[in-house]
This record gives sequence, structure tokens and C-alpha cells, in this order.
Amino acid sequence: MKIDDALRDSVLAAVPKLRAFAISLSGNVDRADDLVQETLLRALTHIDSFQPGTNLQAWLFTILRNLFRSEYRKRRREVEDADGHYADSLVTHPEQDSQMEFKELRAALSKLPQDQREALILVGASGFSYEEAAKICECAVGTIKSRVNRARTRLANELSIDGPSDLAPDATVRAVVADKTR
Repeated sequence: MKIDDALRDSVLAAVPKLRAFAISLSGNVDRADDLVQETLLRALTHIDSFQPGTNLQAWLFTILRNLFRSEYRKRRREVEDADGHYADSLVTHPEQDSQMEFKELRAALSKLPQDQREALILVGASGFSYEEAAKICECAVGTIKSRVNRARTRLANELSIDGPSDLAPDATVRAVVADKTR
């Protein structure tokens, strides 16, 4: 099936956000790139099931989220990294303050429950509305709002953020932590 240029361009424009979401879910850049690649492959294979006029990014994020969850269920049966060699290979030492802050943010995000982290990343960092995030997560809008609020509160406590002056200058970090009405 031939895909029209506008739809192809829209799919390609979503790649950076898909990658950021995949990194937030998996915590591993290489794994995230694989997830995005598989998402794009599935999306293009099943492009005929996409309904024009609906939110393409939400459709792509749903595919990515479902892929991650399916693989997560499969990985639960795998043997853990008992000696820590694999975990040690994932660690990179920060060279700048911003990298250290990012590492602290990732660590704090990893302590959030999966549903809260997912809602926060979709609404705070990826720019989806509460309604769009609710559709992606297949739950009520109120549930997403509650998850985002709880995630922001826990994240602020974890990072010892008392107010806007404590936030990093990075706009993405501020967006994730700040309380925005959607």
C-alpha cells in the first residue's frame, strides 16, 4: 500500500516524541530505538487501520505503549541480572551539571509507579492533553489527571522541589514537574 506524502511526513515528525516516550518507558536508549523502529514498522504495516482525521500521534503512542507492555510481560519471565554486569554497562557518568540533573530526574521518575510515570510523560513531556493521554492509556480523563497530580507531587518530593525557583532551566523538566491545566 502506498502511503501519501502528508501522512508519511506526519509519522516522521512524531519520531522524536516517540523516542523520548520510549526512553522514558524503557530507560535504555538502544531499547527505545528498537521500540520506535518496531512501532513505525507496525504502524506502516497497518496504516490502513488508521482513521484519517483522528490523532495520528496518539495512535502511534498507543502502538508503542502496547509494544512496551507486551515485551515487559515477556521479560518478567526472564532471569534477572544477578551479578549486575548488565546494569553496570548501562551506567554513564555525567560530565556536566545538566547531565547529573537529568540522571536524578530519571532516577526519580523510575521510582514512580508505571501508570503515574506514563501519564506524567504523556501529559507533561510529550504535550498530550489529558483527554488524549486518557485515550492512549485506555482510562478515564479523571484517572489521568489524578495520576499526573500524584506523579508531580511525588516527583517534587523526590527531587526536593519546593517551588518554581528550584526547577532547572530546562523547559522539558519544568513542563514535567509544573502543574498545568489542560
